[in-house]
Amino acid sequence: MKKTKTAGSEKRVNVTEKRLINCHAVDVNQLMPLKYKWAWEHYLNGCANHWMPNEVPMGKDIELWKSDKLSEDERRVIMRNLGFFSTAESLVGNNLVLAIFRHVTNPEARQFLLRQSFEEAIHTHAFLYIVESLALDQGEVFNMYNEINSIHDKDKFEMQITEDILKPGFTTSTQEGAQKFLENLIGYYIIMEGIFFYSGFAMILSFLRQNKMVGIGEQFQYILRDETVHLNFGIDLINGIKEENPGLWSAEFQAKTAEKIKHAVELEIKYAEDCLPRGILGLTAPMFRDYVQHIADRRLERIGMKALYKSKNPFPWMSETIDLGKEKNFFETRVTEYQSASSLSWS
Repeated sequence: MKKTKTAGSEKRVNVTEKRLINCHAVDVNQLMPLKYKWAWEHYLNGCANHWMPNEVPMGKDIELWKSDKLSEDERRVIMRNLGFFSTAESLVGNNLVLAIFRHVTNPEARQFLLRQSFEEAIHTHAFLYIVESLALDQGEVFNMYNEINSIHDKDKFEMQITEDILKPGFTTSTQEGAQKFLENLIGYYIIMEGIFFYSGFAMILSFLRQNKMVGIGEQFQYILRDETVHLNFGIDLINGIKEENPGLWSAEFQAKTAEKIKHAVELEIKYAEDCLPRGILGLTAPMFRDYVQHIADRRLERIGMKALYKSKNPFPWMSETIDLGKEKNFFETRVTEYQSASSLSWS
């Protein structure tokens, strides 16, 4: 315990009084003493992973994009992914700043949220950098969420989850409000960053494996690294809130969560079908049904729920890259050189 002074009196701050939400006993601005060391570790990991898009050379990408060596189907995959990610990262950032940060009452968790917000801005910057480098039609890319149904439906799904949290007077002090907040965390960390993003990573990294669009591929590796930390933080935050508020994690709430994840999986499968009307680079839309179901099961298990699909991973090379079962291994064993560097070196 640590002594602090308040307006002429002295009191001890008890670390056990800290809570992730609905904490009224400890000043939200008082970082020490730490209670949730996992939140601080995720923050430090984020800091160590710092990168900027303009550190990545795009010359080879520009040359290939201007050539006739990419098929129309390959270009479609790249454009659809740029269109989805360019707005999805903004949605995540807006949700962090406008919804999640307001209701998390723990300073070390908030410290990570501040770092994550900056990283989402970097990711949005990356897509702008790619679009400008390739001289793409900015309006076409950044307006796909309005014009392409498979992208629009995923974004709409996420925006509906945020809707209630943004209403004036929303509070997590009631069971209904706290469950709605938990639903928001699951919608963004488990579904958006943990499911929607990962199939896009598989598509773009398949180009990199064949030495195509290497600048975009390298930036997606950096983004994947950031997003894996975000996912792990989100899982810890969700599980921490569950532990502190066991009444929220009812059988009814879990059933509702499972239905949302099943709906999200179908949205992502439709998106894959839209991106891949015909096979490219060894990828086909049917393969993504198994892949999306596989990663959805992994996310469900991480928050203490049963797997729904039992599907096998059709992309073993993705498992080797990021180890879906234990995301932290991606940092501990796969990347041998990263921090503050302009290129990745893989073991």
